[in-house]
Amino acid sequence: MNTQSHSVAEPGRKVPLLGEYDVVVLGGGPAGMAAATAAARNGCAVLLTERYGFMGGMGTAAGVTNFCGLHANVFGTIKQVVHGFADDVLQKMRDLDGLSEPHLIFGKILAQAYDMSAFKCAADEVVTAAGVQIMFHALAAGIVKAPDGRIDAVILETKSGRLAVRGKCFIDCSGDADIAHWAGVPTEKGDDQGHLLYPTLLFRIGNVDAQRAGEAWTRIPSLMAEAEAAGEFKFPRKGAIVRPQKHPYEWRANVTQLKMPDGKAIDGTDVIALSDGELEGRRQIVDYLKFLRAKVPGFKNAYALDIAPQIGIRETRRLVGEYMLTADDVLGCADFDDTIGVNGWPLEMHVAGDVKWMWPPIPESRGYNQLPFRMMLPHRSTAGGVDNLLVAGRCASMTHDGQSAARVTGACFAMGQAAGTAAALAVSGGVSVHDIDVKALQRTIEGQGAFLGRGSPDDLPQ
Repeated sequence: MNTQSHSVAEPGRKVPLLGEYDVVVLGGGPAGMAAATAAARNGCAVLLTERYGFMGGMGTAAGVTNFCGLHANVFGTIKQVVHGFADDVLQKMRDLDGLSEPHLIFGKILAQAYDMSAFKCAADEVVTAAGVQIMFHALAAGIVKAPDGRIDAVILETKSGRLAVRGKCFIDCSGDADIAHWAGVPTEKGDDQGHLLYPTLLFRIGNVDAQRAGEAWTRIPSLMAEAEAAGEFKFPRKGAIVRPQKHPYEWRANVTQLKMPDGKAIDGTDVIALSDGELEGRRQIVDYLKFLRAKVPGFKNAYALDIAPQIGIRETRRLVGEYMLTADDVLGCADFDDTIGVNGWPLEMHVAGDVKWMWPPIPESRGYNQLPFRMMLPHRSTAGGVDNLLVAGRCASMTHDGQSAARVTGACFAMGQAAGTAAALAVSGGVSVHDIDVKALQRTIEGQGAFLGRGSPDDLPQ
């Protein structure tokens, strides 16, 4: 074995061009779905590329099966605050009988469980109905830049070989800021010490005796504490979330926490760490099922119905853009002149061994912050000529703490719809994404059902 060389020379080659589009969207999670649909609805030829054979992002690939951030606690009354594209998906899921009624969390906010298969099918219907071309099983591997610094093409690895897709505008909804990173646009990971939010491998539990289990989710944390104090079990984190799904004999479990040997969170951009995380996650699931069967009424004959296809990544690279959304913005319910939607979810910080929550004042505050358009724009002074890129979703421009709130589905739907609309305005106007008419953007997305956090919250439906 040659231990002297640390690289292999790959012969140069020409990559076949699959096609040319107005807008290319990388990633089919909530932000990517919304972005592609919005761009197509506003007149663009759009390609959405997705590494899996389905859309939904962490909501399907990581088995989240729970919409967070669609609602906010508005002066003590919980209301849905994310609308527009989100409403289209929710209605389609209701039509498929795959959407549960919202449930209360901590007595403060609502989340909404769903059937994962219904989400996949609803996403297919809504996105394709807009005229979006979807390429599944396509893993982005790099980009090509034009001489002026603009992004010219994205390189994809597929079962048909390596392919290139060219676009006038690109929207990075990869979750990991992959396009931004490859383009040399500044990004960062973690807090000021490099600490990331910890990932989780989620799973669903089958054959639960719902009558015996009752509201077991209220008792499970104390049962865990008792079992750990007795030395019978050891758990990777507090803050277990074990809740029933649409069908009461199926429950979802958000209980694992995945770390590196040094105790830091698994880095979702490190393939070795990702591999180790998958193995460790399944080990933790086996142990947790033993606890449920032994200690929790109604779970004696329960089993792992399924384990998510991948670990759930909460944070990797984030854009350092024209504006970075902060924890103070979330807790202070900030307003922005360039608002493109709202976030109503609190800070949800998955730290070592625990989950810490911080909320805007309840019921004194309106419970949501506006999301500025600038958080999706690379900083012009450091972008190196990249002026045809928008970044939406959990990898948009946010601080570590701010991202712990606005990474959830509701905010991703809002950012995606705005990013797709902005891309359409840039393409139709022949301008940089930095130079679009923001007021025209706001009028357009409001006209297509989005709530920007302007006007009275009393006007929102209950």
